[in-house]
Amino acid sequence: MLTNKLIDSLSSQGWYVWDGFLALSDIQMIKQCLPKTLQDARIGYRGSLQENKTIRGDQTVWLEPEMGEPVIHYLDKMEQIRQALNCQLYLGLRDFETHFCRYPKGGFYKKHFDNPKGVSRRKITTVLYMNELWKPTDGGELIVYDHEDNHLFRLEPVAGRMIFFMSEEFPHEVLPTETNRESITGWFLTEKKL
Repeated sequence: MLTNKLIDSLSSQGWYVWDGFLALSDIQMIKQCLPKTLQDARIGYRGSLQENKTIRGDQTVWLEPEMGEPVIHYLDKMEQIRQALNCQLYLGLRDFETHFCRYPKGGFYKKHFDNPKGVSRRKITTVLYMNELWKPTDGGELIVYDHEDNHLFRLEPVAGRMIFFMSEEFPHEVLPTETNRESITGWFLTEKKL
């Protein structure tokens, strides 16, 4: 079962790439549920949130069950994974938050960790890619580093591919994109979201 591969890989190396996590038809149905207008992404946490286009240039919208059945199906799948991770790895994951991201042409996200300084509620990061016709000249790859700033790997944002990684272990960045780059980024949390 693929969930076992995810659990084994997270416990041994801290990350896992799951190709074919969702079918293209599922991705297309989720896209149809999303609003046309997105919000410029911000950095920081709660009261310190701010826009900073020199650090990130994407637009987002948080996913909510009210958006429709395809979104509910996705959230249910992630809930099943949360329960499996807790059962096998004892991580104390209590919730999952997620948003859709669109990087317009030229968009990027400089190297960062997914937990703001002094906050450690995000335990596992997930990114589901939704770029159906992605090709190497499109850019927008994910680069993952270790704590010593060594380049570990580059991941192409191919539709249906999902990466899971330990949020506090791997700084990462999104390279500039030459076309719209779309994904769903999420985090398994050690506390309930507000």
